This record gives sequence, C-alpha cells and structure tokens, in this order.
Amino acid sequence: MAAPLSVDDELELVVDSLAYGGNGVARLNGFVVFVRRGLPGDKVRARVTKVKRNHAEALALEIVERGAPRVEAPCVHYPACGGCRFQDLAYEAQIAAKAEQVADALRRIGRLDDPPLEPIVPAEAIFHYRNKLEYSFTQTDEGPALGFHKAGRWDEVLDIRKCWLTTELGNAVRDAVRDWAQEEGLEAYDQAEHTGFLRHLVVREAKNTGQALVQLVTAPGKLDDERFVAALSRFPAVRSIHWSVNERPAEVTNLPTMLLWGEDAIEEQLCGLRFRVRPNAFLQTNTAMAERLYELAHDYAQLTGEESVYDLYCGIGTIGLTLARDALTVWGVEASEESVACALENAELNDISNAAFFAGEVGEVVEDLHGRAGRPDVVVVDPPRAGLSGKALRRIARLEAKRIVYVSCNPTTLAGNVKDLGADWDYRLVRARPVDMFPHTPHIDTVALLERV
Repeated sequence: MAAPLSVDDELELVVDSLAYGGNGVARLNGFVVFVRRGLPGDKVRARVTKVKRNHAEALALEIVERGAPRVEAPCVHYPACGGCRFQDLAYEAQIAAKAEQVADALRRIGRLDDPPLEPIVPAEAIFHYRNKLEYSFTQTDEGPALGFHKAGRWDEVLDIRKCWLTTELGNAVRDAVRDWAQEEGLEAYDQAEHTGFLRHLVVREAKNTGQALVQLVTAPGKLDDERFVAALSRFPAVRSIHWSVNERPAEVTNLPTMLLWGEDAIEEQLCGLRFRVRPNAFLQTNTAMAERLYELAHDYAQLTGEESVYDLYCGIGTIGLTLARDALTVWGVEASEESVACALENAELNDISNAAFFAGEVGEVVEDLHGRAGRPDVVVVDPPRAGLSGKALRRIARLEAKRIVYVSCNPTTLAGNVKDLGADWDYRLVRARPVDMFPHTPHIDTVALLERV
C-alpha cells in the first residue's frame, strides 16, 4: 500500500513507545512513523522528513499534549547537544523503555514468543558516570572551543561549559585545554575546508584509582608540548599525557600516540583486579556498571574450576581475567594489538597464570585457537554493535561449547544472532538481562546465556 503521507507534511501523532536508537514510535492508520524528540505518551505536531515503503521519519516540532513523565533537564546545553537524548524523561521511564526494546527485539527479530528476560539492572548513578569522553574542537570568536556535535549535525560543534556525564575533574581538564588553546592563539580544524590544527581531545579517568589520561589529537603541525603539558600537569590526577597526529580527513581518535609526559598508561581497579589502560585500549565507559556487567557474565558462565573458557572480543582482558579465578584456562582473542598487550600485562599484574591472549580477528583465528587450546566449555563474546558476523558466528558455533555468554551492546543484532544460533546450531536462549550503562542515551547493554540443546 502507498504511504499515507509525504515529505514536509505536518501532522499530529501520538507516540506510543521508543524504538532502539531513541526515536519515538507513532502510527498513522497503521503506518509506522519514527519521530525524533518524541517521547511515549506525548501527542506531537511533527514534520515528515523521510518516507520509505514500510515507514516514515519525522521531527517533533511541538508538544500538543504532554503524556510522558517529564523531569527538568539539569544541563544548560540540552537538547541542542547530541550527547544526551532523554535528560527530560524520568529515569524510571527510560529504563522501562529500554527493557521493552530488548524484549521487542527478541520477539520480533529473535522469533521468541516469550523471551526469558530478567529485570533490567538500572544504573547506579545517572549523571557523572562516564570514564571517557571525546571532545571536538571548534572555532569561535574567542578562539578554539571544545564540545560535542549538535544533535543531528556533523558539521556543527557546541561549545560545552559543563557536561553532566563527566566528573568535575573531566570538566576542569577540558576547560584547561580550551584556555591553553586560546592563550596559544591556535586554530581549530575545519572539517569542511581541511584547515586548522586542533581536532580532538580525549579524557579518560580511572574512577576507582583517581588517575586520568589525556590525549590531544591534531592535524600535522608544530606543538609546543611543554606549554601543553604545563596546562595539565597541575592536576594531580593527570598521570599520562599523549599526542596523536591525524593526517586524514576522517574524524577519528584511535591513532598511534606519542607520550609527552608521565606514565604510558593509567591503572584502574575492577572486580578486585588491577588493569592498565592505554589511550587506544577498550574499556567499558561506565566503571561502576562495568563491574555489574562482569558479575552477570560470571554468574551466567557457571564456572566450577574445571572449564576451558574462550573470551572473544576480549579488549584488555577485563571479563576473561575476572573469570580466570574460577576457570581451568582462559583464552582471549582481540583485534587490537594494543588491547592484547594490555591484557597480557594485566594478567601478569594480577599474578594470573591460567590466561593467555592473542591478537586477531575472531572470525579468522578462532579455528586456529581451537587447534591449539582444544574445545571450550564456555565461550564469552562481547562483539561490537554490529554483533557476530556470519563467519564469526559459524566458527564460534562449530566449537560446540556447552554455553555461550553473549555480552551485547545492541539488542537488534543480539536478537538476530540468537535466532541464527537457535535455527542453525541448536543453541537455546535460557537467560537474558538488560543492563543500563548509559542513562539519558538510547544505548542499552544485555547479558545473555545460550545453552546447547
């Protein structure tokens, strides 16, 4: 049937739920319309921005009738800033919507009539929870400024004066770098013109040890590193200062670094273990909830001390090393060589001798690992948002492990992988629990347990 609306139409819609990704879901005579800035329960006046065969997209222009349980957003940059989507939605409503997103994905994509979902784990803190933030430089009349992209815009950066997702230290470090850049008369990089020098600032904090790492990303050029270091080394928490040069147009921070001052890494403590964290190493960005996530993974793994465990997409070894204390052996695989170096160092740091880590793409190396280490009893996977690719999924399934513990950051790809593992490889989803790592954002993590039938 033809879509009952056209681009630029303005119409009133009642939003009844939130889709994964954060847009409201409304229906016009049964035709689905995804509404940006639409919250469940609201009646909005919206302008249609895109029409496809099965759905349309629209932008809420006005709230005609308020139905969502709203609260006052504390951030002065909200909603212009693209960092938070739901600061004005009561937190209880946020987690209820996220739990339903996981359930809906497992029903609709995973083809499970009654998904075995356990209650969502709410965040321990809904503000100041992030241990890592990446800022973009932008040019203003006062000189370089630092902030985040405006909501829905790749070409505009909002100068941030206080971010509610980071700590007082994180805000102070960002402001000190802004002051340094303006005093030095430096110019922010222009993404459209490919001119200027300053590109990004990355601030990482080890929440449980009070240490911080700072990485400056610039275009090619000369940096007065002594003055930059002087601006930051006055913070006792800053233990590591790095510089990266990005020679390409792409907006990335995962680059080789040069140590300007201090230690090459900072140290964090999680689940009673010590972890070294370098600039490009992956670590869950909510420290407190990472510990809850790892505790769930440990619970789902059901270790007795006799199991061989594969820890795939292992990062710096956080999950694998927390499991190693109760496993016979742990074998980790990660694409990032820097993260693998951290994982090996972290095993040594914690006197863990029954864990080994290897660099490589999971889909390419897991068969070789099987030949070296034998069949695993438990496989833990923590893939990126795209989930398990076809090759990786097939090769993991062929291992015939008794249990797969799946740590997911995307319920739609989790559900697709659950469906394929069930239909083609005789795995059954027996437990799943959403974990809210990122309040006020659309993101939701899930820990799932699949058992071989």
